[in-house]
Amino acid sequence: MAQDTSVEVSRGPGKSWTRMPVRTLSMLPALNLDPDSGRFGGTPVKGGVATGFFRTTRKDGRWWLVDPEGFLFIHRGIASVRPVASTGASEEMRKRYGGRTGWAEATTRLLKDHGFNGLGAWSDDKILQPARSGLVYTTNWNFMSSYGKHRGGTWQKPGHTGYPGDCPFVFDPEFASFCDEHARQLAATRDDPWLLGHFTDNELPWSSKMLDNYLALPASDPGHGAASRWLRERRGRDSGPKPQLTQAERSAFLEFTAETYFSIVSTAIRRHDPNHLVLGSRFHGGALRQPALFRAAGRHIDVVSVNYYHAWQPDLKLLGGWASDAGKPVIITEWYAKASDTPLANTSGAGWLVRDQAARGAFYQTFALGLLESRVCVGWHWFRYADNDPDERGADPSNRDANKGIVTSRYEPYRELLGTMKEVNHRTLGLIRHFDGTKPETINR
Repeated sequence: MAQDTSVEVSRGPGKSWTRMPVRTLSMLPALNLDPDSGRFGGTPVKGGVATGFFRTTRKDGRWWLVDPEGFLFIHRGIASVRPVASTGASEEMRKRYGGRTGWAEATTRLLKDHGFNGLGAWSDDKILQPARSGLVYTTNWNFMSSYGKHRGGTWQKPGHTGYPGDCPFVFDPEFASFCDEHARQLAATRDDPWLLGHFTDNELPWSSKMLDNYLALPASDPGHGAASRWLRERRGRDSGPKPQLTQAERSAFLEFTAETYFSIVSTAIRRHDPNHLVLGSRFHGGALRQPALFRAAGRHIDVVSVNYYHAWQPDLKLLGGWASDAGKPVIITEWYAKASDTPLANTSGAGWLVRDQAARGAFYQTFALGLLESRVCVGWHWFRYADNDPDERGADPSNRDANKGIVTSRYEPYRELLGTMKEVNHRTLGLIRHFDGTKPETINR
């Protein structure tokens, strides 16, 4: 890999370019390839008792996942590993692979050859058959957005669901019973050791202004009623139709709202699947700087999931704060850079814009090294498997025309990007030992 210490970066087409520093393997002491991993693609290092399912542990100040056989594990995944849903892509799949089965076999080889051991959200685990492919998978059950479709009143926003006044229906009296019924589906995979765990939703609009937003709803809305009661009980009096709110009240109500949501969805999950991890609702944006949100979530979930955009390198203090506030480890469930050396317009999506595939690889190494250095991150999911296909009808507005994939929308791999990903993926344990300052034998204690 080139010895460049920085690359050119932009927020998007038409925006100014600036140089950002990179940290790659070439800048670190030489590291050997990790030793052969176990059945689930983790490390050969024991992390305690084997339970038959994934769990978390904290060992010598570092958070880990532990695989079903009891070995320490970092989940290196790709999100949206699924066939591209356009006519042109379907024709190319038949030509290249003979159909979906051939595609699944080739894609499994591609991922495992480059050091990925799992599947992020929105992957087609039914085609990929994790027990056969050896890829640890995740599921997203979209409790709130599914309830919103059932209830009515939501709409599609880029990347996530829109709610009236940015107020999810947490306080609807029917929400808890809906979640319990919705979670009955989880029973089908409750005994599957290849399942890492369940996401509850994607990018809910958690905000420091939630109290303001709920109070602004119509008086007949259950959310308005819940916010009014909460404020009256906190103050010990009625504050009228337009109360002056303090930041302490806003933070406390955010924590109360999140506590209500995570209590409901986690209870539903664990009633129907007590075996697998609850992975949270994929926090994003301004939510990442709300400690109250992480405190509330941490009381009910096992791993904090974060879609981490607009950061060139992980903020180690911020990551440490997430884990400290929640009392749980962190998994980064979306991040990527797109390059301007493809025919795609790159106007959609939140990831960085760089010049070429080599720069995408430099970003991967820079970001992944920071996550490993943090000591609180137990995995990451690059977003996503395939580039956006402008011909794909009905695609989310955030997935229309961007170079996000490790393959093109016609299944041609980005070999330069994948090569740099592979360098880090196959040295994960060595990098952890490097950052922790441990000798190879000491991590086995």
